[in-house]
Amino acid sequence: MAVELGALIAQAKNYGASDVHLVCGLPPRMRVDGELVGFGNDIPPLTAADCEAYARKTAGEEYAKIEKTGELDLAVTFGRIRCRINLFRRQGAVSAAIRLLSDDIPPMIALGLPSAAEKLPSLKRGLVLVTGETGSGKSTTLASILDCINRTRRGHIITLEDPIEYLHKPVNCVINQREIGADTQSYSTGLRACLREDPDVILIGEMRDLATVETALTAAETGHLVFATLHTNSAPDSIDRIVDVFPEMRQRQIRMQLSTTLQAVLSQQLVPRRTGGRVAACEFMVVTPAIRNLIREGKTPQIAGSMATSAAEGSVTMDQSLVALYRKQIISADVARSAAHDLDYIRKYIV
Repeated sequence: MAVELGALIAQAKNYGASDVHLVCGLPPRMRVDGELVGFGNDIPPLTAADCEAYARKTAGEEYAKIEKTGELDLAVTFGRIRCRINLFRRQGAVSAAIRLLSDDIPPMIALGLPSAAEKLPSLKRGLVLVTGETGSGKSTTLASILDCINRTRRGHIITLEDPIEYLHKPVNCVINQREIGADTQSYSTGLRACLREDPDVILIGEMRDLATVETALTAAETGHLVFATLHTNSAPDSIDRIVDVFPEMRQRQIRMQLSTTLQAVLSQQLVPRRTGGRVAACEFMVVTPAIRNLIREGKTPQIAGSMATSAAEGSVTMDQSLVALYRKQIISADVARSAAHDLDYIRKYIV
């Protein structure tokens, strides 16, 4: 094996990397501030045998699953560094995508979220969505929210994750973290079981299918506080994504159900800072009576406009967030323009 994997992970951690990639024919790469960079000239390209050895040592007895399905998700700790790993076959060799997980859960105030988002841990029921592309910090945001609930309330928190990323230590709450594949068969089966386990707060790592979405809405409707993630880039897109999971004959009913259960949508992306590193740009939609009507009537294209005029309730559009970061000189004009949803809006405020 070219370089001991634990040593690579430790080196990546020292560089502040978020991910490590192992691919046959290339030297190991790590993602620092959103870009893939090398570890140094002294590490040669990996051979197929190197990649196979990394995979076998990492997966252990579960390696046989790669032979059967071609891929494997798992969580592994190297020294004191927890990692989320996806192993997958490509062109006869095994590749690995390794996400380095933080040991500490940051407080909400350190994440740069909109001020209205600080009220999320105090909600008692309903559905809250945290959305964004892969690597946008959704898991960290949700971990921070749950940590706040754990410290300020007395209740039962159940998480369904694939795999478990942040480990929560009970403070004032009872916490059960369940891993898909290891502790329960799927999100939908685990979520159905949750409803019989006396939860106050439920975290769904990802709403992937109709059964999971349907049960999540039922849980939110029956008095639970449900947090879930979606791979969407805005609040209106998130609503359409949920509704479109269902056949057309059911969509009117789902819009009605969503209009009564949805409490807020937080959409985020990480953008480059002027001074290096990345910062979160966040869209936050507080579901007001006006927005509930738009959801119910299927007028999602009008939601962005309603958000833009709902500042008093705490709503912030992504473009408003980018303009605010630019005015604070945290990001450049080019970054604001490249990350914008409505470029014409950005051009009004950024020359």
